[in-house]
Amino acid sequence: MLTLNDIEALFLRRGHEQYSGEPVTQLQHALQTATLAEADGADDELATAALLHDLGHLVHASGEDLGDTPTLRGVDDLHQFIALPFLRGLFSDRVLGAVQAHVDAKRYLCATRDGYLLSLSADSQRSLLLQGGVFDAGQAAEFIARPGAADAVRLRLWDDLAKSADAPTPPLAHFIARASRCALC
Repeated sequence: MLTLNDIEALFLRRGHEQYSGEPVTQLQHALQTATLAEADGADDELATAALLHDLGHLVHASGEDLGDTPTLRGVDDLHQFIALPFLRGLFSDRVLGAVQAHVDAKRYLCATRDGYLLSLSADSQRSLLLQGGVFDAGQAAEFIARPGAADAVRLRLWDDLAKSADAPTPPLAHFIARASRCALC
């Protein structure tokens, strides 16, 4: 399990790395997603999930330069699952559930929202195929009926918008403070 200090250090050590296939760094993307959550009135748990939703990219291959985006090599890095063991015990199931389900939320939105698929970046469209593709009607209905699915959908929509090279955000310390308010220990 990571501590809040470990998470902050991880962002400071690896946050400068490019967010796969996008014009932002890992840290910029995390801060922008959390900022959008905050602007939308998200509580501490959901704002924390927004900050940490892609932490799996940072703990995965820690210290290893993978160069290009994994999708160009046909790799699904399973980042939505990789972070969970590092966060379990520190945050609630609600935070963990939103992190884990944000990929399935993309699959759901592609199935249920006109134009959503075409609005995704090229890298996000490639990863969609690697992550199982667009849900069919039955899969979409099953997903949205799950506890926490609505949180994951909100997170996914913020995630999609958090790719601007110059979007202003509060500093990392602001969101670490919010995370500390919902941390279990």
